[in-house]
Amino acid sequence: MSLRPTVDFLLYDWLGVQTLIQRERFADHSRETFDAVLDTCERIAREKYAPFNRLVDIQEPYVDGDKVILPQATKDAWDAYAASGMLSAAQDADVGGMQLPYTVESAGNAFFAMASVSMGAGMLTVGNANLLMAHGTPLQREVFALNAFSGRFSGTMCLSEPQAGSSLSDIATRAVPDGEGFEADPLGARYRLRGNKMWISAGEHELTENIVHLVLAKIPGPDGKLPPGVKGISLFIVPKKLVDAQGQLTGVRNDVALAGLNHKCGWRGTTNTLLHFGEGRFPVSGQGIGPGLDGHGAGAVGYLVGEPGKGLGCMFHMMNEARIGVGMAATLLGMAGYHASLDYAKNRPQGRSMSAGGKDPSQPQVRIIEHADVKRMLLAQKAYCEGALALALYCARLVDEQHTGAPDAADDARLLLEVLTPIAKSWPSEWCLEANSLAIQIHGGYGYTRDFPVEQYWRDNRLNMIHEGTHGIQAMDLLARKVLMQNGKGLQLLAARMHGTMERAIQEPGLTLHANALAQALQQIDSATQAAWATGQPTEALANAVPYMQAFGHTVLAWVWLDVALVALKAPATAAQQGRLAACRFFFHYELPKIGAWLQVVSTRDMTCAKLAEEAF
Repeated sequence: MSLRPTVDFLLYDWLGVQTLIQRERFADHSRETFDAVLDTCERIAREKYAPFNRLVDIQEPYVDGDKVILPQATKDAWDAYAASGMLSAAQDADVGGMQLPYTVESAGNAFFAMASVSMGAGMLTVGNANLLMAHGTPLQREVFALNAFSGRFSGTMCLSEPQAGSSLSDIATRAVPDGEGFEADPLGARYRLRGNKMWISAGEHELTENIVHLVLAKIPGPDGKLPPGVKGISLFIVPKKLVDAQGQLTGVRNDVALAGLNHKCGWRGTTNTLLHFGEGRFPVSGQGIGPGLDGHGAGAVGYLVGEPGKGLGCMFHMMNEARIGVGMAATLLGMAGYHASLDYAKNRPQGRSMSAGGKDPSQPQVRIIEHADVKRMLLAQKAYCEGALALALYCARLVDEQHTGAPDAADDARLLLEVLTPIAKSWPSEWCLEANSLAIQIHGGYGYTRDFPVEQYWRDNRLNMIHEGTHGIQAMDLLARKVLMQNGKGLQLLAARMHGTMERAIQEPGLTLHANALAQALQQIDSATQAAWATGQPTEALANAVPYMQAFGHTVLAWVWLDVALVALKAPATAAQQGRLAACRFFFHYELPKIGAWLQVVSTRDMTCAKLAEEAF
């Protein structure tokens, strides 16, 4: 079973991405060039990624001296991905990019995520380089970002610390100006960093010539103390190996040392590291570099990005991109499990037909896809995963609108993306994980063994509710910031889009009831949002932020499915369109009614959890 027909339908029939070629930026493209990109991605994913998904799960990275060793297949996959041009797919042609719509880039990357998410493609490297293209100096863009887009360098984001976790205001990594003339370095104001960073994906490997770490740190004040809170955070480029102003390696290893690998439940093909910055394992001095903090080369060399104290704002450029990428990864892991369990259900005979009594041993066995409950589990997976893919591509389409649309449309797209980002990250992370659980259930006992791939998909997907902002963080971001920003304008814009879909759907006899149900759900969301903040007390409003986000996400997905169903209804009556209409019907009948219970505790500002004394646990 191929992902391609679903991608093609969503891209061309639903989102009409081919119309983007009318815009100046994409004028050199056509449906044929878009298809060629998708063909290339599908082929590389099939040849270089999918056959090795189990291998990289079993042969985990290991440390040999100061090096991390990965299977050769991972190196081959990286090289093939870099050679495809996908690292620079959306970049300007004059810097070697393809000037593709981001929507097409996202669709192309879906094939890699489905084939082997833990082998990785270029999410962090591209996000790292995109941040530098937006906030770096011209030379930082040329030396670090462009070499990342070519595949010569790779990139990371270094935020969390062992003692701070997700609380970035408590980071303790410090950055001190590197002696006199520190501001004169052509690569940026040069600092020395000391500290530890935890959970750094791809933090050490030999896949590329260099690794460009983007590191959050604080610059001490005149009293030597670190500024409190997030407003004192700055952002630095800290390369694994030092480079000159032409981007060539100097032969000097920066003082960034691997402290250890984290051994994970899933995503085992991707190294996840604890890194020490500036602890003296690779002391750096000379070569045009200052003497360091203590005059003897102590401290990792880092170059300031943007202004001091404003690093978190820069880092959010990468974080938001990564959050959408995490949602896409969760989606395609769910989709991989759905395809595997659908294939299994079509071929596994077990039990008898209920129409023949279900117990007559003289009757032939039936395939398990003929059982109603297996159909329920398959349809749930389809509704979760195809709906999540539609949402992810819709968000990618908003990125294109933000960058190339008329000013008013671009600003609307920006606000809509702000509101939808926590949903695009969190909803697939929760519900496509549930899809993976259902895939295991369909396989029965076999699904719980390593003889079939579905247990690995579940293990890989369990990370996605945690990294790039946990479920709880996304929920607080949604309820405390996104639905309130600009006096709720983003939420109003989203509601207007939903109403537009409802007005069209209510004219279709097969969709009228769904349109009315969505209208009621949207009203419930609006009422619960107001009720949550009725007292103006954040403690009360946010006590049930996660149930709020669950209800909000289900409402968004119901809207997405209704919008998709409008297109499917007008298309030729194929089995694929019948499946989409059934998935829409399933979502409205089985899923959307759940929001009432979630919003009940939000609307009443229920404090059952928040006020329970520690001792009661």
